[in-house]
Amino acid sequence: MQIAAHPARLLGLGTAVPAHELPQDMVKIVASRILGPRYPEFERLSKSFANSGINKRYSVVPFEWFEAGKDWPERTAAYLEGATTLFVAAANKALADASLRAEEIDTIVTITSTGIATPTLEARAMASLAFRSDVMRVPVFGLGCAGGVTGLSIAARLAAATPGSKVLLVCVETCTLSFRADRMQKADIIATVLFGDGAAAACLSTESSSHPILGVGAEYTWPDTLPIMGWDVDTDGFGVIFDRSIPEFVKQNFADAVDGGLESMGLARDDLSRMICHPGGSKVVEAIEGALHLEQGVLDSEREVLRDYGNMSAPTALFVLERVMARAPDGTMMLAALGPGFTASMLPIRFA
Repeated sequence: MQIAAHPARLLGLGTAVPAHELPQDMVKIVASRILGPRYPEFERLSKSFANSGINKRYSVVPFEWFEAGKDWPERTAAYLEGATTLFVAAANKALADASLRAEEIDTIVTITSTGIATPTLEARAMASLAFRSDVMRVPVFGLGCAGGVTGLSIAARLAAATPGSKVLLVCVETCTLSFRADRMQKADIIATVLFGDGAAAACLSTESSSHPILGVGAEYTWPDTLPIMGWDVDTDGFGVIFDRSIPEFVKQNFADAVDGGLESMGLARDDLSRMICHPGGSKVVEAIEGALHLEQGVLDSEREVLRDYGNMSAPTALFVLERVMARAPDGTMMLAALGPGFTASMLPIRFA
């Protein structure tokens, strides 16, 4: 595995979800009440709720928030409050797991794609977390579902570039706030089936000899794939772009991207004890297993996270990493996620 001269190590990891639980059966009932009368194909598409592999999700707002149409200012207000709360909760858990204090952090990398905040979220969280006034802030917007893996890669490079410094990564997404009852596109129905809110944080530093080592990450962006995933932006807020071709695209193209990334890392698939993947949806998980010729069902932690939290975009891969780490992993693994671009993001991690 290709590693920096002073490799970053993962000192601590923490995850958080908001207070409002959304059981999938209740989401279907509410969605049917709101969307059913407006969208002729809703009944046919509603079968996706039962086939999604999701039991529940979490939201920064309660069910009744979705009943009335929301404009951009209302969505932004909910994002600022909910995302800042999630940021603080996830950061505190990661700091505790790493036995660090907030004032010891030298750099904060913030990943988000589901709202716009200026000042950015880490600045809004400073009063609650007592970061130093000279902490370096690195906010990153627009990576979508790839944000957790790419964000961890960015944080690892920053930690390795300044040996001994301590870097905090926080990924925060409030996907549910993009719920749209006005556009009536199939992608909006699928988003209602899949997406939830959450945050994940990680503490990194070169000052350790026993924690997991993060290697040098890699990315692959396919040409002419901008329409596959992302946001449309209008006066009411974000509108999801989520093309139905994604599972088939993954089946046909993901393996080559992984092999190319592994080669740049000085690795091959046989060197890996496990892939740790972002579970974009049940069909995407199946497509990844098929593309990489993995035994069907081997991505069990991915399915568990999807079942318990839905697709939270960027933080989701780190929720999977947390579950994998709870099972005393061994060997070299690779984090992987797919996001807007259309981009595959990959990062190797070596356990004792």
